Amino acid sequence: MKGCLYRPNQTKVAAVSDEWDKFESKEKYDEFSNLWLKECYRVLKKNGSFWVIGTYHNIFRVGSIMQNIGFWILNDVIWIKTNPMPNFKGTRFNNAHKTLIWATKSAKSCYTLHYHVMKTMNDDLQMRSDWFIPI
Repeated sequence: MKGCLYRPNQTKVAAVSDEWDKFESKEKYDEFSNLWLKECYRVLKKNGSFWVIGTYHNIFRVGSIMQNIGFWILNDVIWIKTNPMPNFKGTRFNNAHKTLIWATKSAKSCYTLHYHVMKTMNDDLQMRSDWFIPI
C-alpha cells in the first residue's frame, strides 16, 4: 500500500517504526527477549507473578523463551479487541486480539489470585481467559 493510512474518523494510523523495535533477525529478537526475560526472572520475588503481552508476531517466541528460562506459565489470556484495525489488503484474518501470558518463577510459587473479587465483578461467574477490553 502506498500513501498514508487513515481511520474512518480521519485520524492517521501510525505503525511502530522506532529503532528500538527493529531487529536484524529472529535470532537477534530472541537474544534481546532472552536478556530482558532473564532480568525479569532475576528480580521477580519467589512468589511473584508477571504478565507479558504480544501478538502473533512474537508471543509464541516469547513464551518459549520464558519456559526455557524456567518460568511457569499459569494462563494465557486473550484480549479481544472490540474495535480492531481491519486488514485492509484482505489477505489475512482481522487481527482482533492480543495474547497475554501470566507466569510465575516456578510451579511451586504461591502467587496471588483474587478469585472471589473477580467473580463478584463478573456477575458471579468465574473469570474466563478471554477478556473483552474496549480500545
